[in-house]
Amino acid sequence: MPDSQNAAPQLTRGLGPYATTAVVAGTVIGTGIFLVPSQMLAHTGSPLKVMGVWVFAGVLSLFGALGYAELGGMLPQAGGEYVYLREAYGPGMGFLYGWTQFVVAKAASIATIATGFLLYTSYFFPSLGQTLWQISFGQGQQLRTFKLTGLQVGAAVIILLISGLNVLGVRRSGAVQTAFTVAKISVLGVLIVAGLALGHGSFAHFRMTVPVAAGTSGFLLATVSALWAYDGWNNLSMVAAEVENPQRNMPRALIIGSLIVLGIYLLANVSYFYVLTPSEALATSTIATTAARRFLGAGGGTLVAVGALVSIFAALNGSVLSGSRIPYAQARDGLFPQGLARIHPRFHTPVAAIMAQAAVAGIFALTGAYEALYTKAIYSEWIFYALVTAGILILRRRRPDLARPYRTWGYPVVPLLFVTVAVLILGDTLVQRPGDALLCLGLIATGIPAYFLWKAWRARAGAGRDRQI
Repeated sequence: MPDSQNAAPQLTRGLGPYATTAVVAGTVIGTGIFLVPSQMLAHTGSPLKVMGVWVFAGVLSLFGALGYAELGGMLPQAGGEYVYLREAYGPGMGFLYGWTQFVVAKAASIATIATGFLLYTSYFFPSLGQTLWQISFGQGQQLRTFKLTGLQVGAAVIILLISGLNVLGVRRSGAVQTAFTVAKISVLGVLIVAGLALGHGSFAHFRMTVPVAAGTSGFLLATVSALWAYDGWNNLSMVAAEVENPQRNMPRALIIGSLIVLGIYLLANVSYFYVLTPSEALATSTIATTAARRFLGAGGGTLVAVGALVSIFAALNGSVLSGSRIPYAQARDGLFPQGLARIHPRFHTPVAAIMAQAAVAGIFALTGAYEALYTKAIYSEWIFYALVTAGILILRRRRPDLARPYRTWGYPVVPLLFVTVAVLILGDTLVQRPGDALLCLGLIATGIPAYFLWKAWRARAGAGRDRQI
């Protein structure tokens, strides 16, 4: 009988049905709903079209979640998409995904969310935006200046603090996720109900239009903005090994969480455009604050700022919780340094992976390059969203023996529609923003030589051990 006291510590299945749904909704509802409707209006020209884009992007995200629900119930292991890609395409693709997430996508996303948290904090403490230190290098037109502000330092600090919270245990971070998700939905609920009841607006605003910039694929550009607001529905798959009864709770949380977010986003936009005319909405980059001030007065700005802080905190906590399981899973499989697979003996969390992720994300936050990497992070994520969803069709043929507690609704039409639209969005981004897309592809490609170098090092290390024996 094995000695349980000497057994290696394992991850704990501490995320129940409410916490799993909160991970989905909590990591999706971040800063997007407070910011992007104005940008979407600029691309489409009409509140009605904006609502159409929200529905389109929400249904598209739901289609993706339906596919992930099948994979999550079938392969309830830590690492999520890494595991799905490994099973469908082999270890090389799994490594490439993990490399991209660890080096660019997830780290940059965490840094972006953390900086957004500090931007809203600066509403109460404006001095955070002051420059603490700067240095210039180069000459003439090549002169470049690097500035370090309180926003950057604060973002790095909040990343470390929330990462430390996640080290203390998945039950604690899951409870925090549930509490803050309830709080942020409550704040948005107040914004929706008060806007419709006290806003003294008009539904005629939905029939008004504003000029649209010529020469742009407005619908797809607006869709990209909406997809950023919906982004995060995949995060639950990364912590599947810590979900109670994953065969049941994973599909349920993905579907219910996605539908909750879709409903909240539609109602929030109805409130915004009921209160504000299209011209007023277009003139502000913080549409939620502007709408709240209209029907709640000066206190409305404070309410929205607090609501945004609550929202961003929950999104950041969920991103740190889920993202750290990718390097842990790869290290456990021998594709990343073994130290990243270390589980804390007391808290049963992947402490090394959490802190390594915090270090990379903290660097992004300090450099201030997160904005330049934002488009690249989203672009890289959607490449893998398409590959993962296509993997459903591959695994249906290759591994029909695997238990599937949930089967994707509308198969194979729904997965194929999702992949087709994802490819169209990626292609449009490549045409509209070739610099960002090509650099993103280049960053992903660095994982290819990294994979073969890692395999060679592993083979050499194994041969050395054999000679010693």
